[in-house]
Amino acid sequence: MTENSRSALHKALDRATPVWGGWVTGPTLLGPEEFARAGYDYVGFDAQHGYLDDADIAGMLRRTEHLPIGTLVRLPNADAAPIGRVLDAGADAVVIAMIESADQAAAAVAATRYPPAGIRSFGPLRADLGRDTAALESRVSVFAMIETAAALSGLDRICAVDGLAGLYVGPADLALSLGVRVDGATRDPAVLDAIVRIHRAANEAGLVTGIHAGDGPTGRAMAKLGFSMITLAAESHALRRGAAEHLREATEP
Repeated sequence: MTENSRSALHKALDRATPVWGGWVTGPTLLGPEEFARAGYDYVGFDAQHGYLDDADIAGMLRRTEHLPIGTLVRLPNADAAPIGRVLDAGADAVVIAMIESADQAAAAVAATRYPPAGIRSFGPLRADLGRDTAALESRVSVFAMIETAAALSGLDRICAVDGLAGLYVGPADLALSLGVRVDGATRDPAVLDAIVRIHRAANEAGLVTGIHAGDGPTGRAMAKLGFSMITLAAESHALRRGAAEHLREATEP
């Protein structure tokens, strides 16, 4: 991989462990920039549960072009067309939700690779990314989101998929799949045991381990477990917390 083909996310992961991420669920002009200003290493755009379409994501990715922050997009499945569009728009990585088998993980990787290695169609939207298909492939990281009991049973096979950059844990759905309430997602012993299993399997396979923490204390706990890519807060949560703190400062006796 050449220096020019290394994405901002690659560089962040090389520079520090863990790297810290923010999350964007709706169209915003300032969200990614403010996460970058706050010192976050990457920002994730949510095309699974968020209210973002292709144009929203492409516009926000363009605005991050000159920011010192990596970018990833979460997508609901390994459908090749949406994956190709966000990569053509310049995303550094994709996180594919609800991966439960090696075949699904392999399909996600294939969607990021051009023939003959994969099924990605050539159609870059940004001239600055160039036309070198090898460089376009090498700058992209693919993360399989592990968040079900079924995924746990196929963990070693998923980790063995060639081209996978890492696993990304979704604690809320993982908890639900294990019969645990969402508010116990990172505290319940059964869920914590599953989280540790996922980290161990990925680490042994030489993969990056990521997780959706949701707040600072949980992020600190996941860092202590060894996770190297940790999402701390969505833009709405960060705004609510900041707004509440301003109000508290203004109204407290």
